[in-house]
Amino acid sequence: MNVFLKELRSYRKSIIFWSIGVFLMVASGMAKYEAYSSSGQSINDLIADLPKSMKAIIGFGVVDLSKISGYYSMLYIYLLLMATIHAAMLGASIIAKEERDKTAEFLFVKPISRNTIISAKLLAAFTNIAIFNLVTWVSLIVLVGKYNSARESVNGDIALTMTGMFILQVLFLAIGSALAAVKKKPKAAPSLATGVLLLTYMLSIAIDLNEDIENLKYFTPFKYFDAKNVMFGGGLEGIFIVLSVLLIALLLAVTFIFYKKKDLNA
Repeated sequence: MNVFLKELRSYRKSIIFWSIGVFLMVASGMAKYEAYSSSGQSINDLIADLPKSMKAIIGFGVVDLSKISGYYSMLYIYLLLMATIHAAMLGASIIAKEERDKTAEFLFVKPISRNTIISAKLLAAFTNIAIFNLVTWVSLIVLVGKYNSARESVNGDIALTMTGMFILQVLFLAIGSALAAVKKKPKAAPSLATGVLLLTYMLSIAIDLNEDIENLKYFTPFKYFDAKNVMFGGGLEGIFIVLSVLLIALLLAVTFIFYKKKDLNA
């Protein structure tokens, strides 16, 4: 419990800054929606002439962006990127910080097992991403509701996408922690975790551009709970929920097994 509380204190400023950042992102995104809506010119008309590759990169799909639900499905991509980057970096740094800061010798001479320490660290990280998700969710409910002049029913869609986001946050948290446990150089773990995230995101864009490689969607978490499919398709697909849970369990097992055997740099 002491380790858990210490880690919460260590990352309290970080989660405050990230929470402010995601609130501002939601606020600025919805302000742009209001500006487009009040101009009298359809957002769909503005992007109609953009190349397909550009639409895929910036998140414009086949949804109706003049509706708040369609616009939110586009904004969600950026919120998801922000949330997963935070989770991946947090997972890597919270495991690697003792070696990075040269405090491993101080912590691990205590009469506490490594498994207990890792469990407390991961629980603190889990609490942080839960706070991030909750702040995002509340921000969306408030701000989307404010600009929802057509009174579209979107709260259910927000709940579904936030659930998908949380699953991916936990997945990338586990990816970051596993990389930190395996890597000999602790400082490299956060950047490597972010690299894996960006690689899988670029793969999701490639799939949007080329339908022939759609089967590769199982290799990129960004296709597991795609907003367009969740909101305008079949909701959260069971196969991707199961796959996510299996990957999280595997990566957490890697974290515990490798960190337990790891020679720490004190």
